[in-house]
Amino acid sequence: MNVDETDLPGFGVRKDFMTQSGRRIGVVTHRDGETELIISDWDDPDTCQASIPLTGDEATTLGNLLGGQRIVMQLTEEHREVPGITTRQFHISADSPFRDQPMGKAAIRTRTSVSIVAIMREGEVLASPAPDVVLRTGDLIVAVGTQEGLDQTAKILRNG
Repeated sequence: MNVDETDLPGFGVRKDFMTQSGRRIGVVTHRDGETELIISDWDDPDTCQASIPLTGDEATTLGNLLGGQRIVMQLTEEHREVPGITTRQFHISADSPFRDQPMGKAAIRTRTSVSIVAIMREGEVLASPAPDVVLRTGDLIVAVGTQEGLDQTAKILRNG
């Protein structure tokens, strides 16, 4: 995928790409740290059809949703031929008992035999996270295991 990057002097940086359907989607990162999701005409990137300002948390959540889904799809495809193995994603909510705690404190692997294979955070992938990685609100956890183990994992992350 070709991403075009354009400096916007005195304003920030614009990064966008052309979708298969012919729409131009991008992000403008302002010098002050603000972020906008933009949709432009395919033939004129300066003609903006929509502009959605995003807070830092909103930009992080959108990145996690889009990136996390892609990881889950890839892992699901890889495990398709392994009977009984499922991939699922979990969000760390503000009221999770493991928010701001090391991941190992939840003891997911020990308690459920589920493996946490990645954490999506702020649009970045933390692959094979170690037990000392601190979980943050908005993190998207990608886990692999049995359906029963994943159900137990959901309860643990929600209730402790």
